[in-house]
Amino acid sequence: MSRLGKVPVSIPSGVKLASDTAAITITGPKGTLKFPLHNSLKVEVTGAIAKVSRSGDTRESKSHHGLTRAMIANMVRGVSEGYERRLEISGVGWGAKIEGKDIVVTIGFCHPARVTIPQGVTVECPQPTHVVIKGIDRHIVGQLAAKIRKIRPPEPYNAKGIKYAEETIKRKQGKSFGTT
Repeated sequence: MSRLGKVPVSIPSGVKLASDTAAITITGPKGTLKFPLHNSLKVEVTGAIAKVSRSGDTRESKSHHGLTRAMIANMVRGVSEGYERRLEISGVGWGAKIEGKDIVVTIGFCHPARVTIPQGVTVECPQPTHVVIKGIDRHIVGQLAAKIRKIRPPEPYNAKGIKYAEETIKRKQGKSFGTT
């Protein structure tokens, strides 16, 4: 039995979970998410608890067991609370702004970088050096944050670049010039 897969998922009030043989649909105050189920897995809902069980012990069904439980837990949290990633831009004259359905990042290149905002995600720029990404799907929120960060990852010498708000950059010492 999968250690993660056998842990039940608690469903908060206001969240509805509907399961059939092909997919699971989770509806909450923030929206609706759908996830396809593997054919050897079954989701049982009793009261405010959902349990994932598998019919066989094949390698494939074992690997999908824990994954499905984790995806259901992430979707329940997403439709009830939502997900948020914060990015910080550090560098003189660097910043970001929203133009229509794009995020325009000015970050020391000869041209500003543009990233299209996917559907179902909201992006705010409370300050030019801060970007806040919010949405109900953890995967899409994280993927957009990683895509923006990839434009100019933080470098360890001057700590310039785009970093996650909770990320710490391990600083390195630059070249030292000695006198001989």
